[in-house]
Amino acid sequence: MKTRSNTFTLEQFKEKNYGAKGTSKREKLEAGYQNFKLGALLQEARLGAGLTQEELAEKVGTTRSYISKLENDIKEVRLSNLQKIVELGLGGKLELSIKI
Repeated sequence: MKTRSNTFTLEQFKEKNYGAKGTSKREKLEAGYQNFKLGALLQEARLGAGLTQEELAEKVGTTRSYISKLENDIKEVRLSNLQKIVELGLGGKLELSIKI
């Protein structure tokens, strides 16, 4: 199979367009990705549980708008609210890890 010379891996693309790991521009990109990833994970879990945003909001005592903003990376979530959403709303368990 012939590959094009303008084909990049994701890592190569990020390095070319946002700089090496540790640079300000790259760190901003990575931080934004983590927020997006959390919203996508919440949405995937909610859909997997067969819940609408409204149903999940009712279970945790918040609004559909708040759930939507979290899923669409418009609003950041507090750890206590995330735990409530995962445990009370989705019946799951929140696990965090720190990598150094």
